[in-house]
Amino acid sequence: MVPDIGRGSRTHGLLVYLYGPGRREEHTDAHLVGSWDGFAPDPGRDTDPQVTLARLTAALDLRVKQAGDRAPAKHVWHCSVRTAPGDRRLSDEEWNAVAQRIVHATGIAPDGDPDGCPWIAARHAEDHIHIVATLVRGDLRNPRLNYDFNKAQAVCRRVEKEMGLRRLNAGDGTAAKNPTSAEKFKAERTGRPETSRETLREAVRQAVAGADDEKEFFTRIREAGLRVKVRHAPSGDALGYNVALPGDRNRHGEPVWYPGSKLAPDLSLPKIRLRLAEGVAERATPSAAGGRADWSPPARERRSATGIAERAAVLLDGDDDEAAAQLVGVGELLDAVAQTSPAATRAELAAAARAFERATRSHVRAERADTRALRSAARGIVQAGGALGRGEDGGTTAMLVSTLVLVTLAAARWHSARGHAQQAHASRQAAEHLRTAYRQAAATPMRVLHDQGRALPEAQRRTHEATLRAALPEQGVRADGMPTKTDALVATLAQAEQAGHDPEALLQQAIDMRELDTAADVNDVLVWRLRRIAQLPAHSGEAPRRPQAGTSPIKTSANRTSERNAPTVAPRPAVSDPRSRPPRR
Repeated sequence: MVPDIGRGSRTHGLLVYLYGPGRREEHTDAHLVGSWDGFAPDPGRDTDPQVTLARLTAALDLRVKQAGDRAPAKHVWHCSVRTAPGDRRLSDEEWNAVAQRIVHATGIAPDGDPDGCPWIAARHAEDHIHIVATLVRGDLRNPRLNYDFNKAQAVCRRVEKEMGLRRLNAGDGTAAKNPTSAEKFKAERTGRPETSRETLREAVRQAVAGADDEKEFFTRIREAGLRVKVRHAPSGDALGYNVALPGDRNRHGEPVWYPGSKLAPDLSLPKIRLRLAEGVAERATPSAAGGRADWSPPARERRSATGIAERAAVLLDGDDDEAAAQLVGVGELLDAVAQTSPAATRAELAAAARAFERATRSHVRAERADTRALRSAARGIVQAGGALGRGEDGGTTAMLVSTLVLVTLAAARWHSARGHAQQAHASRQAAEHLRTAYRQAAATPMRVLHDQGRALPEAQRRTHEATLRAALPEQGVRADGMPTKTDALVATLAQAEQAGHDPEALLQQAIDMRELDTAADVNDVLVWRLRRIAQLPAHSGEAPRRPQAGTSPIKTSANRTSERNAPTVAPRPAVSDPRSRPPRR
């Protein structure tokens, strides 16, 4: 059950709309289900609805006129309350009970208060009602409506439980403002797929992703084609900013401006300055950051970002409130990937970034967390430009998205542990969009790897399958020569050995990096981990890279067999604090 509250100044105009046919003839059988005294005139049940509308308007506005200049300019309080799709049809009596509980909880008309504001509840559809009140009490004072939306939300959560309706996630006051009904109708009328508020929110969010300073932030906004107006203090310092879409004008022909703080709580200029103050980490050289110098900049940056994202997942798996800052950095990384990805995956990645935006805000504040690495990764991806959907660009996109799935699931667990229902749900939604994007990005490179695994000589293939069975017995690696989902993993181990790595040690390193329980396909996750840490091409059509001096020499099958019979050397203990480890690149 969803309440939506607004303010206005035209009582009669709102009533005409509620009792009219609607914008698409969707209003049917408009009538009252409740009122402040139970005797309000009902235009939907009268033989002369126009006269009754005038009488109802006069009754609601009586105290407003008596208060004169003391009445608020926007004296009309309007709250629509809608049940969720699939909920049962509530009766008029049940809707009346819901309306009475909302006007009591919000302070419009408290129970037992004879001076409460006049109100009505009108119904013109099966799934919702409209509560209309005028904001002058019987003693001609204004009602106290502090946190009326939060109070209405709390009532709806209780009603859902008591009436057996679909129970929505409770909010915590950190969500971005939803578009108004007027904004939605304007978008429909002008043929836009979303409201101006939503378009601007996404554009501003992408502009701040990895931005180095305030100047670059505003430059990105202008380059995105938005109008921007900066508010300055007498000293010349910027106080805030407003943005508008070109061509979006009000009835007076003026641009429709939105302050950053009205797009989302964390998009106000002071909040953006706090994020920019953290800066970005110093960039390594391209070859050190991403592997081979002949790989494209988008591919190198995606490789680098994958290691940084893995570190963020480790931090989110810990029971530490400082991980809240990692969520903001992950949000920037998602925005950066979405705006630079190939067309085939862009829609799902953009949907993931929009969903995860809700997961980046809660009342938990991190005070000492360092997000420079994530912001640097986002900046590197944006500066590298658009990635192609094929070759190394496409392969590294799949590599990064595979890791981001696990990061968003770690975020969902982190939020769930703290009772953040909406943020946890948003994280899981983002993970589903990322899984779809991953399947799109990984289809070609994984198919090639699968074919390469099946084409290996039988003896070599069986050797690597034995390695997998020893390390991953629960994965059901084949033992009868039939194709399995591990063929791509077998091909990767073979290529790692050809490049001079020890496949057994490399596989164990990939397994130990972090948990695999939340992976939809463990084989795919390990393929990308192995290819990244072994510096193998993400697109397997390229030749594997030889290890640099100081890395493990090539080991033959015979050598590896004798080593398996030798005493096991205990692995080097992991660093206890993930923050003290440099990001894996």
